[in-house]
Amino acid sequence: MAISKPYKRTVHIFTDNSYSNDGKWMYIRHPNYADAPMNFIRAFLLIQKDIFELFNFIEPSDINLKTFSHRIHELLLRTCVEIEANCVAILRENGYTKKGDWTMKDYKKINKSHYLSEYEVKIPNWDGSEGIRKPFLNWKSDASLNWYQSYNHTKHDRHLNFQEANFENLTDAICGLSALLASQFLDNDFSFNSSPITANFADINDGYEDSIGGFFRIKYPNSIPDSEKYDFEHKDIDFKTDMFQQFSY
Repeated sequence: MAISKPYKRTVHIFTDNSYSNDGKWMYIRHPNYADAPMNFIRAFLLIQKDIFELFNFIEPSDINLKTFSHRIHELLLRTCVEIEANCVAILRENGYTKKGDWTMKDYKKINKSHYLSEYEVKIPNWDGSEGIRKPFLNWKSDASLNWYQSYNHTKHDRHLNFQEANFENLTDAICGLSALLASQFLDNDFSFNSSPITANFADINDGYEDSIGGFFRIKYPNSIPDSEKYDFEHKDIDFKTDMFQQFSY
């Protein structure tokens, strides 16, 4: 049986195998869906702006993946901190509790609700074969995320681990943040004229959808079990009542 009450901060495919047909995406704009979503989106857009500036000096290309620098290190730290902030928001708003500090072992639980290991992110105009990233793929086998480990290594001892502050790890981190936001908000940036994915991409036809910020391309999970698909209509979205449930982690 499919889900008639969506989870907080959680995008799922619908039983008609779309993510947004017929205005059903509007649950994302409900005030009870997510706490202060614009704060998280603005932080991402600032990081994306700085990534574009980095592209003026480092070409997005396979041959530059191992390039490392202080600027890359700075952006890697900011991006991973923002990933942590999003993970905390998802867990907290879905009622997750645990004594002590939360770590990646806690954040990994989100894969059960958001299917992050299934997301693919395409980087436009990439030179080479590495422009399609699956930043959370290791979670599918319950393994650690290499780029996140590198973030921790460089955070705690930059001198000895500086080479891990490289373009490849930064690329995976920013693609991971883009996927994490898409798994909560599709491509909705909560601006006045924002609109979600419409599946009208015949002119592009690459199997990917627009992302928040309009640069990265997202391929959403299509293998969600029928029991975890959303099943409600636009008319069922009531902005005067709380229509959401919490995911049990």
